[in-house]
Amino acid sequence: MPYGHRTPEQRTESAHPTAPGAGERPHDPRLLRRVAVASFIGTAIEFYDFYIYGTAAALVIDGAFFPNLSPVNALLASFSTYAVAFVARPLGSVLFGHFGDRLGRRSVLVVSLLLMGLSTAAVGLLPSYDTWGAWAPALLVLLRFLQGLGLGGEWGGAALLAVEHAPSDRRGRYASFPQLGPSVGFFGATGVFLLLSTWVSDETFRAWAWRVPFLLSLVLVGVGLLVRLRITETPSFRKAADQRTEAVPIAGIVRRHPRELLLGSGAMIVTYGLFYTATTYCLSYGTKTLGVGRTPMLLASMAAVVFLAAGTWIAATGSDRFGRKPLAVWGTVAAAVWGPLIFPLLDTGRLPLIILGLGGALFLMGVIYGPMGAFLPELFPVRVRYSGAGLAYSLGGVAGGAVAPLVATRLQSAFGSASVGWYVSAMAGVSLVCLLLLPETRERGITDF
Repeated sequence: MPYGHRTPEQRTESAHPTAPGAGERPHDPRLLRRVAVASFIGTAIEFYDFYIYGTAAALVIDGAFFPNLSPVNALLASFSTYAVAFVARPLGSVLFGHFGDRLGRRSVLVVSLLLMGLSTAAVGLLPSYDTWGAWAPALLVLLRFLQGLGLGGEWGGAALLAVEHAPSDRRGRYASFPQLGPSVGFFGATGVFLLLSTWVSDETFRAWAWRVPFLLSLVLVGVGLLVRLRITETPSFRKAADQRTEAVPIAGIVRRHPRELLLGSGAMIVTYGLFYTATTYCLSYGTKTLGVGRTPMLLASMAAVVFLAAGTWIAATGSDRFGRKPLAVWGTVAAAVWGPLIFPLLDTGRLPLIILGLGGALFLMGVIYGPMGAFLPELFPVRVRYSGAGLAYSLGGVAGGAVAPLVATRLQSAFGSASVGWYVSAMAGVSLVCLLLLPETRERGITDF
């Protein structure tokens, strides 16, 4: 059934988002709790894996794998290996989305978690340049690519797991759980590095202790698998499978939903730009340019990510009442205003003002990011939803996340820190245009084929 031509029952569900639609089955509270935990814990673990690399890239990867380059070029090389995963993420979205749309959400999420976790642990075991020479950075790039593939398949499935199980009037609320995963994953990743910075000397940290967070991933993945193997397939996919699945989901997206894909990707740019500027780049900028200690900067990052979690929860749950689009639009406008204020606050070198600068950026990122957990899946029909939502999410990461630390490093070197803030505002402008061109989706039926 083409998207947009719905049965009377599906139109009834769309017309009454604040109450279960006609034919909507009662929801088991225990199942909903299991789904919320499974979608949350998986994204938290996967983003922990992803973020420990970002932290290591800012602090130690340059010296361990690119010791023969100048400081600026070594940092750029380190951030370039970091960017590789963002290039791989759309490929992961296509690959895992294909099987997720044809075979189901649950089994694909188990595979994505395993791929991400094993690749992360392997980084912790990889010898440095001094031991393996050029093979070390080459294998680092490969492992980072595999990390990106795994994460590219993770978000779309986790969001769909929550959205497709949720009651029609609480999709934003349940979609907030996978959206909170990045906050918790980043907090955990930064906390582990902070503890190591406190417990061991700088020499020991650079010699081997930086590998510990990567090896911890094996334990976390085991926990995540236990949780995910207990959940059931989503009702929307079971219903779609009874009808007909798309032979090549990505082809269906390109033919019938290119507008939603491109605009959804553009809407995500500012969230990635805010996050990776305020975390990965600012961690490097604070420690290496401003001379702020590693421990204070890690503490500032951990404090700021609490603002991200707050913004995510407030906006995601509020989107069930006010709509996805209005909250994302206002958050993007505010981000454009806040961008030029970030670096003057950081340049003071005072910890409370550094936290204010980073915390304000991440809070606004959460206001935009929170509604996206329901917004992007609702843009696409169920037969291509895994592929469409996941690819839109990942393509936004290429433009906003992969290049942000690289562009910020070059801008700061050439024009000073103020230019980085204006770069953030420019990304917000692009996302704002895309958001304004997208429709509101809160009242759409989630079982449309």
